[in-house]
Amino acid sequence: MSTPLEPTDRTRTNRGRNRAVAERERLMALLEDALVVHVGLRVGDHPLVLPSAFGVDADGPDEDGTLYLHGSVAAGWLRAAPGAPVCVTATELDGLVAGRSAFHHSMNYRSAVVIGTARLVDDLDERQHALDLIVDHMVPGRSATLRASTRKELAATAVLAVPLHEASMKERAGGPGDEPEDVATGTWGGHVPIRRVAGAPVPDADARGQVPSDVTARAVALGAG
Repeated sequence: MSTPLEPTDRTRTNRGRNRAVAERERLMALLEDALVVHVGLRVGDHPLVLPSAFGVDADGPDEDGTLYLHGSVAAGWLRAAPGAPVCVTATELDGLVAGRSAFHHSMNYRSAVVIGTARLVDDLDERQHALDLIVDHMVPGRSATLRASTRKELAATAVLAVPLHEASMKERAGGPGDEPEDVATGTWGGHVPIRRVAGAPVPDADARGQVPSDVTARAVALGAG
């Protein structure tokens, strides 16, 4: 059985408790939808936050599952991360909320914070599994259609694992929470839904044949016409 969200003091939501999510399944659904996470850590004498592609293994070797990140072995943040605490965040913007006052303007969103000690993945099988997950998170099924990574490519790539145990999530939906007296003025209030929509796949100049079914399916799933 997986641990409910907010298992520690540093992942407990203190403000806006009405927006806190307890079910870990909803965290996993958010990570399924998100395409980019932001990774925060200390590098030298300053904090650093960077966007990153990622993959998730709900049954991974770390407590409550594993979130995988990757990058160049030459990247300073990747050299600093192993054994250090990191913060990984994911946010999906679902709407703009237009209130009847500036105070009640807001956004509809799903947002998660994962805090944990980053682990450098040395095991070759786990590294390959993690890299396949990252590719398949962008285009499901894609990794099975690709050639095997070369020894040089694997040597140039570092993979980090972050446990999903320490995590929290908040979400907001619907219209503004306006004051009754502002509603009574007759000023319009509501929200503008926002969703990600993909375009049709664009072949590379050297591409041959039809667009592969995995790429087409991904584009369709993201709303391509």
